[in-house]
Amino acid sequence: MDQLRTLITVHEAGTALAAARRLGREQSSVQKQLDTMNRTFAALCGEELVLKQGRGRDALFTATGEALVELARRTLGEWSAGVHDARRRLGRTLSVGTTRYTLGFLLDAVEYVSADFDREGVDLKITHVRTADLFTKLRSQELDLVCGSVVVTEGEEAAQLAPYEVMEWRRSGLSLLTNLPPERLPTGPFPAGELPRLPLVVSTGGLIDRFLTAWYGTDYRQKLTVAAEIEAAHYGFELLRSGVVSGAMLVTRGLGEAASDGHLPEAEGLRTLEVVGDVGPRTEVLVGVFTRRGERGSYGPEHPLNRLWEALSWESERWWLRP
Repeated sequence: MDQLRTLITVHEAGTALAAARRLGREQSSVQKQLDTMNRTFAALCGEELVLKQGRGRDALFTATGEALVELARRTLGEWSAGVHDARRRLGRTLSVGTTRYTLGFLLDAVEYVSADFDREGVDLKITHVRTADLFTKLRSQELDLVCGSVVVTEGEEAAQLAPYEVMEWRRSGLSLLTNLPPERLPTGPFPAGELPRLPLVVSTGGLIDRFLTAWYGTDYRQKLTVAAEIEAAHYGFELLRSGVVSGAMLVTRGLGEAASDGHLPEAEGLRTLEVVGDVGPRTEVLVGVFTRRGERGSYGPEHPLNRLWEALSWESERWWLRP
């Protein structure tokens, strides 16, 4: 395995010296491994893997060498994945993802289990995940559990969520954050069917994009007045607060409520209006916890995944009981 890693590193770095620096080893150690592999494969295949090119020049990989580098990459990748699967199955590691606005909820739940996990040597990894990647990272087994939001549409929800076990926290729609004066945009519920008459700040992807696609189709940009496209909500808040853009920004209901309650300083001074979905199929934001369906049932109750799930359930009940 170490020889395969060395071979890959020399291929990427170009020379034995550069590879040694990356690996934190002596050049002589790297060169010795290359010489050993060259002798072995010269005997096995009739061709060495790496040819010296002279001082300061990158090593030349033969056709056999190039083939073995690709094989080494696959071998080490599969080996690492296998080790990770074994560690996950035995409860030695747990990979959790969270979106920015659900991180606090997760951290509150982690407090219930962190001391036990530390004592038992469970490697808990918490990763920031974008909403658009939430299910992708679950399917690829990069993450074991995620806290976040997804858009569910009437008629499609059952098929969309079938591969996952879901702990639902809340469902909601969208809100508008605006710097427009009340005489231009009166306070109160705003029909989604009236959005085309407003200058809008919209996200280029994620939840808002899926809402607008469900309501207006994939060509919604041609039907709406898009004053600015953004990738992050905070950029939109700054645009509106600066006055550079006059209009309204579509956000999830949760963000709208946080801004209205004063819990979102970056949106200070912006008014919040609830959006009423009166066009297209019924579409909602589902906020909750997601894991692969059937996986929790394959583990015992003491497995870290089940223990964290239980802690999140406690935190969910506590959240709903707050005044």
